[in-house]
Amino acid sequence: MRSDEICGDLRKQIGKLFTYTKHGEFYRIRTPYLYPDGDNIDLFCKSDGRCITVTDLAETTGWLRSQSISRKRSPKQDQLIHDACVTHGVEFHRGMLRAQQDIGEDLASVITRVAQAALRVSDVCFTFRTRTPSVITDEVAEHLEECKLKFDRSEKIAGRSGREWTIDFRVQNSKRSCLVNVLTTWNRSSALRITEHVLAAWHDLEYRTNGPESLEFVSLFNDTIDVWKEDDFKLLEPVSTISLWSRPDKFVDILTQDS
Repeated sequence: MRSDEICGDLRKQIGKLFTYTKHGEFYRIRTPYLYPDGDNIDLFCKSDGRCITVTDLAETTGWLRSQSISRKRSPKQDQLIHDACVTHGVEFHRGMLRAQQDIGEDLASVITRVAQAALRVSDVCFTFRTRTPSVITDEVAEHLEECKLKFDRSEKIAGRSGREWTIDFRVQNSKRSCLVNVLTTWNRSSALRITEHVLAAWHDLEYRTNGPESLEFVSLFNDTIDVWKEDDFKLLEPVSTISLWSRPDKFVDILTQDS
């Protein structure tokens, strides 16, 4: 089947709800199905002359990974993905959802099955732990442990004013120690208040950046939630090093550099 014949079948069978464009050796099909965050589910199809392959090119599992900092799924989550694929007659291969249809058979049916499987697989995100502030700090702790960094949690340190501040992490390497505060919230209206609280802590503890201990301050923003404004970062830049939780490896680089 030629590419123009595939286009003809698409026009006849899936109508205006689906749009399609050329994408390398594939045709990208934008479906009306949505991931839980509102993004459209895209599929890709191509013909080898005998059959048509419809796949998501692993975009669904990629989307799932973006919803959690954890690199691994639980056995239960893997089973949910397997069940979704079996239910819709879709193969799960190297992270991709995939199905094939003989040329001349109902192309709309296989596209719909793969799209529905992608929708069900994306719902696995609802089994991830609720990302409360305590859970985020737990994830940070897990990452520090994986990187074999020494740290203490929730250390109370007295500021110049005499007030005690609870710092999320004190991370130590052979050359220096870093104090890390994690900024996270689901509520955009709370973002500035949290930023100002951390700013006050760093200012009150500034005297600890000098002397033999010479602590360094790191403000770790949980930017996986879109609540922060550029002003939040600018408030803390003069008094601390800014790091983003969407880039955990960069965060570790900041903690492990010699100076």
